[in-house]
Amino acid sequence: MDQHDMDLQSGISAFEAKEFTLALRLLSPLADEGNSEAQYRLAMMFHNGLGRVQNDAAGFKWMCAAAGQGHAFAQHGLGIMYLYGECTEKDESQAVEWFRRAAEQGLPGAQMTLGMMHENGQGVEKNEEEARRWYKLAEANH
Repeated sequence: MDQHDMDLQSGISAFEAKEFTLALRLLSPLADEGNSEAQYRLAMMFHNGLGRVQNDAAGFKWMCAAAGQGHAFAQHGLGIMYLYGECTEKDESQAVEWFRRAAEQGLPGAQMTLGMMHENGQGVEKNEEEARRWYKLAEANH
């Protein structure tokens, strides 16, 4: 295990122990280097104001960076941001796109949300059949 891996594990452990100042210090350099897990954790800290570092622009930037690299939880998180207009302008069609990417990776929460959006016609044409398809996938993966 190299130093990057050790820092990542230590940073994730600090995050989960709610030691956000330490997590920020350990994960920031890794996020800058392109590590999607570090980017996702930073996005969560900035978005939710964990460790007293509320910063919507930074939360959005890091969520986009991690999502763009295929991080399923970040794709779901970005979908939430677009769906509710958190850290960015509300955009339901963008939300659908990011939920779809996470759902295609098997994330049940994204599959449920996608089903709901198809059922309600949010960001997409209303489609009961498509809604049921996503709900079934979510149940199978839960």
